[in-house]
Amino acid sequence: MSSRFGITFLIGLRLLRGTGRAGKVRFLLMSLGCALGVACLAAVLTIPAILSAHDSRAAAREPQPVSGVLHARSTEDTVFLIRQDPYGAQPFTRVFLGHPAGRPSPLPPGIDHLPEPGEVLVSPRLREALTERPGLAGLVPGRITGTIGSDGLTGPNELYAYIGRSPGQLPDSARPLGGFGSAWAPTPAVDSSTLDILRFTLTCVVLLPLAVFLSVCARLSAEARARRLAALRLLGLGVKGTLRVNAVETVAAAVIGAVLGVAAYALANEALARIGLPGLQWYPPDGRPTAAVLAFCLLACPLLTWLVGRSRAREAALRPLQVRRGAQPGPPKKYGMLLLLPGLGVLCGYCALGALGRDLSGGPANAVLVPVGVLLTGAGLVLALAPTTAWLARRLAGSTHSLPLALAMRRNEVEPGSSLRVVTGLVLLVYAASLAQGVLVELAHISRPASPTQEYALPLSDLDDVQRARMRQVEGVRAQAVTMDSWMAEVDSNMPRITAVVADCAQLAAFTAVPPRGCVDGRIQRLTDSDVADDLNAQPGRTYPFLLRADGEQGTRTQKFRITLPPDHLVIRARQPSALVGADVRIPPSALPPGMRPAAGRFLLMSSSAPETVRTTLDGLGALAPTAEIEALGINVEGLQQIAVIKSLLGAGMVLGLVIGVAAFAVSAADRAMERRGRLAMLNLLGARPLTVRAAQCIQVLLPLAVGLVGALVAGRLAESSYLITGGGTVHWDGDGLPILAISTTGILLTATLASLPLARRHVDLEHIRRD
Repeated sequence: MSSRFGITFLIGLRLLRGTGRAGKVRFLLMSLGCALGVACLAAVLTIPAILSAHDSRAAAREPQPVSGVLHARSTEDTVFLIRQDPYGAQPFTRVFLGHPAGRPSPLPPGIDHLPEPGEVLVSPRLREALTERPGLAGLVPGRITGTIGSDGLTGPNELYAYIGRSPGQLPDSARPLGGFGSAWAPTPAVDSSTLDILRFTLTCVVLLPLAVFLSVCARLSAEARARRLAALRLLGLGVKGTLRVNAVETVAAAVIGAVLGVAAYALANEALARIGLPGLQWYPPDGRPTAAVLAFCLLACPLLTWLVGRSRAREAALRPLQVRRGAQPGPPKKYGMLLLLPGLGVLCGYCALGALGRDLSGGPANAVLVPVGVLLTGAGLVLALAPTTAWLARRLAGSTHSLPLALAMRRNEVEPGSSLRVVTGLVLLVYAASLAQGVLVELAHISRPASPTQEYALPLSDLDDVQRARMRQVEGVRAQAVTMDSWMAEVDSNMPRITAVVADCAQLAAFTAVPPRGCVDGRIQRLTDSDVADDLNAQPGRTYPFLLRADGEQGTRTQKFRITLPPDHLVIRARQPSALVGADVRIPPSALPPGMRPAAGRFLLMSSSAPETVRTTLDGLGALAPTAEIEALGINVEGLQQIAVIKSLLGAGMVLGLVIGVAAFAVSAADRAMERRGRLAMLNLLGARPLTVRAAQCIQVLLPLAVGLVGALVAGRLAESSYLITGGGTVHWDGDGLPILAISTTGILLTATLASLPLARRHVDLEHIRRD
């Protein structure tokens, strides 16, 4: 048994070396194609590892309070306070640490000591940002004495700082520190539900075209190899031996390509880790392929090429005479329709229900039906393309009087697989791009600011009068106001509460979408919002107490300020989102007792929603009150960060899909050019004009490509609309993306036409002339 295997192995190696220049070129194309495919596969498979490393580092440094609800803060405790602000779409995290001198304290990863009062430890990216934007220094008060190591950061571009303060400098909201480290990340790079969508989209955008591309690489020079294998079979080699000889060539090319692909990805990871993607940066060790990824890449590619090449080799081993005589294969199987029809049925059903106005968001069925429908449709497009093309070619060949069209259609009718290998990758690329575009449309709608203004809310307890006065002068601030809730005694928890806005008419108009009519300065007015239901607790004629305070030399003095809701009301329309939503009464500042201010509530500021203005305003407010909690209403910094990560990964996936689709077309076109040289030589000897041959070659490629691209456009739009309908967003029909896809499809057709022209040559090589 071992001797037989050794003989077939040696025969396979001899065929690799003795196939001439054309055979070596094909082997090189197979190896390079497999290398490109494995590199893309390794990139997709290492994405979960990069995200997991991000979350692990974030969890390891998370401060944990002292366990026990009865533990009270004391002078011997190390206390901490976390503040997170948006720096554009990137979070900027500051951890204030106050620890008593001479007492040991736990350390987070990445630093070897806690900062003393007045000292600051920053990440490398934050040190650069402080140099680029000096106004940011107000958020990190103190002297920079060190840099946080990579173990304590989620990525090289993270903005993170540990700020040392004395325990007495931190507010009462600071909690005693028990240690560092949590079982899960406080803000994962991508949450679990979104990660499932990302995996599914990358599967459609990258892995499906990748499987087709590797299959194309495995079938390069399929006809020439089949004839060689049939000759070996006729010389007396057994069926198993013939299959082993074929496996030597295909698996050797796949193994070499897999090793080259893994090496290429490893080099690319070292380079890309230093550049990163928008919203996602990682350290080189995080992106290096694990043992499982390496095993899968080095085994999956050879296994796939062996399975694909085995079908054609088995035909040559079982029917060698038919293969040597050039017998045409049977008609393509039509079982691909069995996948296409149910897939389109699911997608069309969702689109029809969405057009009828049915709300299909949520529900466990959508998480199964939509992905299954999308995958069945994508697989059905590939498998149904061959019988559809053969049927259409047969009909056109029987009715046309054009010689180029007749030549092209007869070739597509007899051998549809030759051209389909060229166009399948491009068809899947258009289909997957439409689906990915739907995901990007939904993300863009979520992240797009809906209001022309931006509000900021700060707790009044974190500010004094001087800070409030200086905040009004911060660059970018347009208006200010104060919101407070009515006072409620602890013994009377059933007493209704209302929300008051302390603002004059000009300030109220600045915070509303439409300036209210009927506002009178100096008068207390009941408020109703045209977009919000009336508050049942705000009853006209009822009296509500509000707690005020005054800070003086004798200490803090409190006073109850009672107001009675008037019967008439002022109609306003608050922006979304806004702190004025649900406000019940407007109290002009002049109505408050002299020297008194709300004891509790929120200090509101407003600026424009331009990103640069928001950044400048946040820098100015943070510099005036570094430990105050600043809430930028409507800005979810964790959500924006996740959206940026998802966009980057989807963009990278679409680039990989484009590379795979173009590579599949280029490799298949080159292989087809070499396979067609003998037939082109016969056409030239028979007197066919070069223009006729070139036209036939173009039509032979364009027909299946046009059929496939039209099907991909229609199916892709259905898949995209089904995703948007079931995603829960307000956008269900993406009309803006259709022109882009149509223009891209036209460009693909033109490119394929130009690429088909060099396949036909007037020169006849004697080695290509053979007797049939």
